[in-house]
Amino acid sequence: MSTDTRAAHADGHHHDDGHAHSTFSGYMLGFVLSVALTAIPFWLVMSGTLPSKQITALVIMAFAVVQIVVHMIYFLHMSPKSENGWSMMALIFTIVMVVIALSGSLWVMNHLNSNMMPIHEMTGMK
Repeated sequence: MSTDTRAAHADGHHHDDGHAHSTFSGYMLGFVLSVALTAIPFWLVMSGTLPSKQITALVIMAFAVVQIVVHMIYFLHMSPKSENGWSMMALIFTIVMVVIALSGSLWVMNHLNSNMMPIHEMTGMK
């Protein structure tokens, strides 16, 4: 550590190292948001509040994307100002990958349901 750096730290001045930092309240806000973003979709499915399964699936996908962004911001400390914007590129890449994974999962589940389930089990026919 150079003499200038030591003097700056001794005076109580801190330099900006380009990384996002968080406090206890930031972590708690992230935790509360993640719990809410988990509990609300669970409640939507268990209560059957929304009129159709397709709308419920779309709402759950939206909550999933928002929850991943919350985790990236509050727990991985990503912001557009840190690391010269590379964190923002990581956020965009993550959102694209999550959309691909979620839509692919729904597509696979839909085709498994329609192609693998016998017709008599789905309609109640014997």
